[in-house]
Amino acid sequence: MATRIGIDIGGTFTDLIYYDDETGRVEIAKTATTPGALERGVLQAVRIAVPPALVRSTRYFMHGTTIGLNALLTRSGASTGLLCTEGFRDVLEIGRGDRAVMYDIFWKRPMMLVPRRHRLTVRERIRADGEILTALLEEDVTVALATFADAGIESIAVCLMNAYVNPVHELEIERILRVHGFDGEISLSHRLSREYREYERSSTTVIDAYIRPATGRYLEGLLRGLAEIGFAGDVLVTRSGGGALSAAELAIRPFEAIQSGPVAGVEGAAELCRAHGWKLAITADVGGTSFDTALIVDGRPHVKHEGEIVGWPLQTSWVDVVSIGAGGGSIAYADGGLLRVGPRSAGAEPGPACYGRGGTEPTVTDAALVLGMFGDGTLSSDFRLDRDASERALKPLADELGMAVDEAARGVLTVAAAAMAEAIREITVGQGEDPRQAKVITFGGAGPLFGTMLATELGVPEIAVPPYAGNFSAWGLLGQDVTKEAAQTIFRVLSSSLIDDLNRILGEMFERTEHQEQPGSAPSERVVGLDLRYVGQEHTLTVERPAPDGQLLPEHIEAIKQSFAGEYERRFGTTLDEQLEVVTVRATARQSLPRKAHQHLFAGAATGVERPPTVRAYSFARRDWLEFAVLERASIESDRPVDGPAIVFEPTATTYLDAGFHAVLDASGALLITRIAAGGVA
Repeated sequence: MATRIGIDIGGTFTDLIYYDDETGRVEIAKTATTPGALERGVLQAVRIAVPPALVRSTRYFMHGTTIGLNALLTRSGASTGLLCTEGFRDVLEIGRGDRAVMYDIFWKRPMMLVPRRHRLTVRERIRADGEILTALLEEDVTVALATFADAGIESIAVCLMNAYVNPVHELEIERILRVHGFDGEISLSHRLSREYREYERSSTTVIDAYIRPATGRYLEGLLRGLAEIGFAGDVLVTRSGGGALSAAELAIRPFEAIQSGPVAGVEGAAELCRAHGWKLAITADVGGTSFDTALIVDGRPHVKHEGEIVGWPLQTSWVDVVSIGAGGGSIAYADGGLLRVGPRSAGAEPGPACYGRGGTEPTVTDAALVLGMFGDGTLSSDFRLDRDASERALKPLADELGMAVDEAARGVLTVAAAAMAEAIREITVGQGEDPRQAKVITFGGAGPLFGTMLATELGVPEIAVPPYAGNFSAWGLLGQDVTKEAAQTIFRVLSSSLIDDLNRILGEMFERTEHQEQPGSAPSERVVGLDLRYVGQEHTLTVERPAPDGQLLPEHIEAIKQSFAGEYERRFGTTLDEQLEVVTVRATARQSLPRKAHQHLFAGAATGVERPPTVRAYSFARRDWLEFAVLERASIESDRPVDGPAIVFEPTATTYLDAGFHAVLDASGALLITRIAAGGVA
């Protein structure tokens, strides 16, 4: 057993869940995110929710951080220099020949994180087979270092041609830089990625160097603050590809956690799917700033082996989360007579107008309040939303559009829901999955508000609202496996004669990914992945299979070929009569932390607020104003279903149950919502 704290930083709120594994006690807190010093908001949440004695007894501090992402989005990372092989100075500038937005004639590449004057070259060359063709000249490194020193460079990225095969020259550059006095951060490409593709590997290395100082400072402040309040356990941070890594590993591989925040909720939803046996699910995480959605198949999120952030590729595993600027704080405006919502957000400061913190622009939250979707507007802890302020904020927009305030509010919610539905279609229909066959799991502070609207928009039969919905990303942190990955590009035809070489490579990779076993934890689970393609093709599909001892057997080769053929035919409708080529070998080791005591998983809590039994609110299903029942989620009994229209309150979120929908509390505590058809439940 292990007591743990989970904290997820969002654009508007920082969410905490404390879980005592011995007693099943759960404490929750939601505090305003502190953009200038994110660790301050994290420590404030701990102080509010967890008494010092409990902090001292906590075994794990599980964290979803946005520090690296924020540095990239705001271009506030370190002053970075790049050292590369002579002749490859402009790899980042050239990139690939494709366009991110095919038909946008105004599209431009993202700004360079490293300007050309800070991209310097050295004379050296290693062949694709690892043989040294041209030895490294130390003089080139010292000359480049002098240029970097004059420019005030804080962090240096080193990415040499074919270093993923033989890193000897990168290691020598690091030695020379240190010997000659450089005390800043150094990112070597071979330590981050052993995969080919020069542009992607260069981009990954530059991003790592760019965010490394900020990540280090944040971790230092967080660890110091946690120590000051008595925490002495392990700090684990969510990876972009799922699972967690230690704070020490994050300090040397910060690029692995850029997508840390949005992934935490997906991990929690995947755990819920595995517990219920749900085969296909879609996450709908609506926070204050964004809407994040991901696909979960057979209890596992869809994971890619290359990510992208602000237009730059990253060679790391990446839970396929689609994010758009459509959250509770997204600002509505008129654009040439058309109603638009987001991506600009009121954020944590000043927030929506109804928060009374100085916001004056109309947001999604303001529109929902005007439509009665928050009931009487009193949330937990007696925090009351200001409806008059919301109406004042919406009035100029309504006037510009030539409609009443409540009509404008309906338009804001409809536009936001349509944008969310389109993002869901991108990860489902766009990947050959039918959303009508899936469950939508709604969470985040505003997620349950949109559940029935998304069900109507997409034709989804069932929605699940997990307990602690507003803090569910923080809850998702608590059950993650500690995960390490390694990859190696090899380019070999797949055959039974390759098995010895594959197992040699796998042995080396799993040796690099071994975990120090935590007391009471399960042994590492090993998974082997092969990136395969037909000979002569460019792109690959990944086939994975469990490998308890980290090795493949000869009979596995045929099974791998069949798996590839089945997935290829599912995606492209055909197969080819060609040999298969192994492009990259992947090794993943997962170590499970002690499991949470599931009998305590979903202990409910009331908001402690006196409310009227009914409120008048707008029904999108009936297109009219109706009387909605007002309920506390903690008062719902598993044998007494609830029919809409109703508004269900809990301490961290509000569920809008429209007319024509039916909700039941299942054995796990999840609120399952289905559409009522004529004569019964659809």
